[in-house]
Amino acid sequence: MNRLSLHSQAYAEKVTEELYQNIQRRVFAAPNLCPVEVASAFVHLCHSQSCGKCVPCRIGLGQLRTLLDEVLHGEGSDKTIDLIERTARNIKNSADCAIGFQAASEVLRCVVAFRSDFENHVANGYCLSEHQGIPCVEECPAEVDIPGYVALISDHRNSDALKVIRKDNPFPTACAYVCEHPCENKCRRNMLDRSINIRGLKEFAVENGGDALPMQPYPKTGKTIAIIGGGPSGLTAAFYLQLMGHDTTVFEKRQQLGGMLRYGIPSYRLNRENLQRDIDLILSTGVDIKTDTDINEPSNFKRLQRDFDAIYVAIGAHAEKHLNIPGEEGRGVFSAVEMLRAIGDGKMPDFKDKRVVVVGGGNVAMDVARTSVRLGAEIVHIAYRRRQEDMTALPAEVEGAIAEGCDVMELMAPVSIETDANEDVTGIWLQPQIIGPYDKNGRPAPRKADIPKVKVDADIVIVSIGQSIDSEVFAEVGLPEKWGRLVPNQETQFDEMPKVFSGATV
Repeated sequence: MNRLSLHSQAYAEKVTEELYQNIQRRVFAAPNLCPVEVASAFVHLCHSQSCGKCVPCRIGLGQLRTLLDEVLHGEGSDKTIDLIERTARNIKNSADCAIGFQAASEVLRCVVAFRSDFENHVANGYCLSEHQGIPCVEECPAEVDIPGYVALISDHRNSDALKVIRKDNPFPTACAYVCEHPCENKCRRNMLDRSINIRGLKEFAVENGGDALPMQPYPKTGKTIAIIGGGPSGLTAAFYLQLMGHDTTVFEKRQQLGGMLRYGIPSYRLNRENLQRDIDLILSTGVDIKTDTDINEPSNFKRLQRDFDAIYVAIGAHAEKHLNIPGEEGRGVFSAVEMLRAIGDGKMPDFKDKRVVVVGGGNVAMDVARTSVRLGAEIVHIAYRRRQEDMTALPAEVEGAIAEGCDVMELMAPVSIETDANEDVTGIWLQPQIIGPYDKNGRPAPRKADIPKVKVDADIVIVSIGQSIDSEVFAEVGLPEKWGRLVPNQETQFDEMPKVFSGATV
């Protein structure tokens, strides 16, 4: 027996462990921190963890800490910054363990990436990073005043809360049900335990706040704007332009308004009545609507240029991407975009007792898989070439698909689709994969495994590997584009055509 006693965790060790967890939560919930201050705090923490057995860690990190503090307090010079860089590089190359190596590596990265901030600290005593705003608001794509409407809800002023939301987002109903709520990731409450239910509070405001406009429209300006696309971006632009006093006309290619909210999100996630409620309020401001109108020729675009004072292009990404594998032209192969578009127009496919394979791992793939279950499919497989944990779909959506009976086949890449003599789909061949090196997005890239292909019997194959943009007509009239996307300037305007703007996924 080498050990005659068992070590039990002392109270001090327990407190230290909890302290580290609190530090982790606090750092995660605090965006826009000063890079010099972060580097200094990180070195302080790492130096306190040093065992002291190697000189680079014991002495080097102490010197690095002193140098960083000099810069942080505006007491250093440009030579101090150079010395920080040399010291960090030496520690990185000579430290015996991960504590010294990692601390020095991160400081080195900070000095190289934020050199101007370090120099400004020396000269003026502060960094150049943007002022730290409200984390949840900065994380919200629409920058909705979250603390404002939460406070109004707590004061039972639900109508005013909804007005605050609509001040920045005219689709509160849609967002209350389908938003990915990134705001909750940066909620300050995470420092204590977990975020408050921000999306749930928005849903409460929507259900109890009525349909009031956020403000009364301004007097008419006489200006007219053509909006190409009746999706979320186009209708949002129309809403606020109308409130500003301009007259807008929306040209929509489809039969109904809503874009991907209608044609990309199934009704079990976003009730069509709720969506129409938002659209109706937008239209109440006086927006002129022209559905079944496709601006698909250069002459149509030039006519809009003549007839309107400005044009806003908001066409979205409605073109499907293909697998480019044998058998993809067989009967029974659909794109997710095609399927959801038909459902959006009320045309329900017959999947009763069908065997369905969905290819993809995003939210749309989960949507079509769960929709297939609701349409009566006998079995639904989800084939994805990476691991389940690498899926871009929200974890809750993946868990929901599994709970409803969908079978997730991870590390399976499609290689061909099998059809019979009538070109009807009978199955899909999948090549097992193994994980490889990490790609630029931080996910391990899949590689072909050295084992045979696997056939999965199927009557329906749904391809859900992303969407592309049909921007050819706009490129023909002279709007700059790259990789199929229109390229406006920072103000969403085109320098070549100052009266033309773009937004959405263009």
